[in-house]
Amino acid sequence: FRYLGTGQSLASLHYAFLVGKSTASIIIRETCVAIWDALHAAVMAQPHKEQWKEIADVFQQTCQFPNCAGAIDGKHIRIKKPVRSGSQYYNYKKYFSFVLFAMCDANYSFRYIDVGSYGSRSDSAVFAHSEFGKMLHNKALDLPEHTALPGTTSPAMPFVFVGDKAFALGENLMRPYSSRGLSVARRVFNYRLTRARRVVECSFGILANKWRFLHTPIHLKLETAISSVKAACVLHNFVRARDGYNFEDSLTHSLHSHRPSVVRGHRQGAAVREHFTAYFMSPHGALPWQLETI
Repeated sequence: FRYLGTGQSLASLHYAFLVGKSTASIIIRETCVAIWDALHAAVMAQPHKEQWKEIADVFQQTCQFPNCAGAIDGKHIRIKKPVRSGSQYYNYKKYFSFVLFAMCDANYSFRYIDVGSYGSRSDSAVFAHSEFGKMLHNKALDLPEHTALPGTTSPAMPFVFVGDKAFALGENLMRPYSSRGLSVARRVFNYRLTRARRVVECSFGILANKWRFLHTPIHLKLETAISSVKAACVLHNFVRARDGYNFEDSLTHSLHSHRPSVVRGHRQGAAVREHFTAYFMSPHGALPWQLETI
């Protein structure tokens, strides 16, 4: 816990606790694995249908984005170069990292994480190869049935996840419109999506400020570094559930976003996005301040 909370080096822990550096590394790895095994099922279990509805209700109340089941994003975790890894972990910002991909709810809790993908991979590639991405593609997430948006009776709209432009548009995955030559309605949609998507950025900020080893490069073996990040994520959820949800947490962090890449969506996703765009301009879905904000 001293390591996770402060990010002290193994040399510092060696002098503080009079244990060898290799012994300290083993203790960190075994403790983090035990934390993950003990807490994962309790604080990061896959939501069922009713829980997805509860998540969407909170997004509607706090972010005014209906039928939203979560926000997704990926962050670089800085590490030392793994042995015999070549350039696989070398990212576009010119340092070595692996990726923490996460899906969060509107209470800034992680509902799914994927840790350890190559730093050279894009968000869309990490998402596509993750268990969460595969389950979403195969309709295996037990999402609720299509539901009309608040104040309307039709059409029935799917529950969606929101991400940035690095992700491919899909029936259950919304991304912003391209920033060139946008109409007022599309600019409003981008604003409303950003309001919902920011919760995952805030979650990363709260995580890094609570577990400060994430502020510096992790000088541990790759497997131990991955275990420490997974442990920090479940501890993040545990602490938030225990202490309640404080929306005034510090939200600055030192985790770096992926470079946006151009990915294509498909027609079904485009149709869903157009329905949301029209709804956000309608009397039932518009916010009083949205035109002044864009």
